Amino acid sequence: MTDDLGLFADEPGDHRRRRPDPERFRRRKRRRWVTALAGLFVLVLVGGGVGYGALQIMRIGGYEDYDGEGTGSVVIEVASGDTVGDIGKTLSEKDVVASTKAFTSASAENKRINSIQPGYYLMRSKMSGKAAVSHILSADAKVGRVDIRGGMRLEDQAAPNGGNTPGILTRLAEATCANKNEKCTTSEEMHAAAETADLAALGVPEWAVADASKAEPRRRLEGLIMPGIYDVKPGESAENVLRDVVTKSAAQLEAAGLPKLAEGSGHSPYELMIIASLTQSEGLEKDFPKIARVIENRIGQPAMKLGLDSTINYPLDKPTLLTNSSDRQRPGPYNTYMNYGLPPTPISAFSKEALRAAERPAEGEWRYFVKCYPDGTSCFAKNQQEHDAFIKEAQERGAF
Repeated sequence: MTDDLGLFADEPGDHRRRRPDPERFRRRKRRRWVTALAGLFVLVLVGGGVGYGALQIMRIGGYEDYDGEGTGSVVIEVASGDTVGDIGKTLSEKDVVASTKAFTSASAENKRINSIQPGYYLMRSKMSGKAAVSHILSADAKVGRVDIRGGMRLEDQAAPNGGNTPGILTRLAEATCANKNEKCTTSEEMHAAAETADLAALGVPEWAVADASKAEPRRRLEGLIMPGIYDVKPGESAENVLRDVVTKSAAQLEAAGLPKLAEGSGHSPYELMIIASLTQSEGLEKDFPKIARVIENRIGQPAMKLGLDSTINYPLDKPTLLTNSSDRQRPGPYNTYMNYGLPPTPISAFSKEALRAAERPAEGEWRYFVKCYPDGTSCFAKNQQEHDAFIKEAQERGAF
């Protein structure tokens, strides 16, 4: 065979085209696969390292957060002194938000969160941090709040339209129903607890227990719940609600000065409460000191009865100060037209101002008063003749 084409030449300087070497081809192919696999292994290592680093950053610098407005209902409590972080932790523990950070980060965009008030809030499960902040600041979120004002009574009152105005006990019962997923306490259950529960266990001050125990069951807590804002936990039992409210009220009574305030007044602390409630129920705050003086002057006269219309209407559950002759002739412990001295219990919630007036009445010899102006201002008289004249003026002014 001729080798003119030089296909099998092996000389180093021979540049003619050579015939392929099969063994050399196989070696080169193996090297390429090894190089490719090594490169892929390096990429896996590098990619894994990058992924691990990113995971660490998310755990350290990020936070979990739900998406959306949430579902269902969850009651949470904001305690007095809670910070935004405390609230966020509570929400996270209740699964309202995915993490405390979700809430606190969203709160940084809304400074109103710093003015949130203690109490109970109706939230939803699995809310985004932003949605939770927006909702907790809305009027719909605050639940269980009861505003008790001076002059309110335990029992419902007859309304001018023929209906009823809820009393303190009914209002407290209604406040337990803010969360539809929880069992509500009925007004009947609240009344039953008020009439039967141990007074000391409810938080009634020790100095008031004996006097309150003498009252008929439905009246024994009257006057022992002072005006103020009370937060009731939705779904709470009647006795637990009353214990919380009465205990907080007892602290207010102490802050107002009882029982020490009664020293030197000529009355026991409980009697001072009765006078304060009568003062509260009979007129405007500006007239409290004079009304308290009329009460003192009347009970200081052995032959003089108090003759207060508010006490006549109290057992009748009427809010008006006007009475008729048949009601005034109705026997009973609260009829101060027939009985001498003070009624057996307070007849309403009373304010600190009324209590202060009861402890320190204005100086004067007044023994009569009547609402003589349409705005409720009273006129005070020393004798029946002056009183009759004020009544006539009041009628002319359309005061009643």
